[in-house]
Amino acid sequence: MKRIWITFVGLLLSLGVWVISATDMYAAPLVAYNAPELLPDTPTTIIDLAKTFSSIQEEKLVKELADFEAETGWKLRVLTQFDRTPGRAVKDFWGLDEKSVLLVADSRGGNLLNFNVGRALYPLLPRTFWVELQTRFGNQFFVRQHGEDQSIIQSLESIVTCLRRNGCRVVPGLPQEQRIFTLFT
Repeated sequence: MKRIWITFVGLLLSLGVWVISATDMYAAPLVAYNAPELLPDTPTTIIDLAKTFSSIQEEKLVKELADFEAETGWKLRVLTQFDRTPGRAVKDFWGLDEKSVLLVADSRGGNLLNFNVGRALYPLLPRTFWVELQTRFGNQFFVRQHGEDQSIIQSLESIVTCLRRNGCRVVPGLPQEQRIFTLFT
């Protein structure tokens, strides 16, 4: 009797999963959003739609990113968004290419940070670097403790540090034991 009950519950769970996945198949398709009217009139390295930075922080960061680009040729751009986003329009606005990193900060998801990385960066900063960077500085605990602004700033500092070193396999700043524990969890 117990075996029949377990089988019945298993069938119900399978049916539930199938129904949920079947309804997703018929949902409206995702369409890339494009709203160039949200872009500023003047060129800048930061578009702060979510109002994450103070004016002093933003001015300092804009200058640092512009100086870094002039020095190295690597483009680092920041888009913060909440309700509205310019979407794909930022690619043309900033001329994003294989030497570009777009950091998108959006607090609506589980992790604040997302990265759009140009192909030329992967030999220097592998995919695991970007995953570690996102999980270290974009997680809810870090953001709650240090703030969204520091999450973005410290992520950018790690990228700049690694590009100046000619690459990193892992995000700098963690001892080996903690890095292993972080990757394990």
